Amino acid sequence: MKINELRKLSDKELQDKVIESKRELFDLRLKQSTGSLEKPSKIKELRKEVARMKTILRERELDAGGNNNGR
Repeated sequence: MKINELRKLSDKELQDKVIESKRELFDLRLKQSTGSLEKPSKIKELRKEVARMKTILRERELDAGGNNNGR
């Protein structure tokens, strides 16, 4: 997914997608260890997508908490 599409999702949807992506990442790593992974670049793409989703969640967390900080 693109970053703009991810930003449109709610926090709950993003958290669910992170969990789903981590599960998929685990499965890909398992396939890689057995030698049956056809597209190794998928692991890198998925790791970056998880990082993007976590970054968006963290930005939202900081925005919500930052407004009450008084700065």
